[in-house]
Amino acid sequence: MPTEAERHFIEKVGITFEQLGFPRMGGRIIGWLLISASPQATMGELTEALQASKSSMSSITRLLIQFNLIEVVSLPGVRRDYFRIRSDAWTNALHDRFLQATTFRSLADEGLALLEGTPPERSRRLQEMQLMYAFLEREIPLLIERWQVERQAFLVS
Repeated sequence: MPTEAERHFIEKVGITFEQLGFPRMGGRIIGWLLISASPQATMGELTEALQASKSSMSSITRLLIQFNLIEVVSLPGVRRDYFRIRSDAWTNALHDRFLQATTFRSLADEGLALLEGTPPERSRRLQEMQLMYAFLEREIPLLIERWQVERQAFLVS
């Protein structure tokens, strides 16, 4: 069972994930997996540590798997599955931001085409949106590349 300080941290991670559009319990699972003594936990361990129902835990772990944040692992000779944070979870999260940038830049492009020939002040908001997301489309892949180099250096040391 988590300590009082650990419960506060877990809840803070849960709230942060909730503010990003995830269910709070998804953030709590991530929070627990970040600080627990073992890097992986069974469904039973998660439900006990987070005081949640197995059905709630099951649906949220499926969501976290779908978003490439956690993975299911099995251990030799053990009949139950374990959940752990994927080693590339944070890279995957940044890649998702890249996909969102592409989507929003495309929407801005479409809006700008729609407003072609109208007074320039009418399209200013879309221009700023388009510039911002085009910038992110260029920069996020470079960030991911730099992160992978830095991560590799960390893993080697």
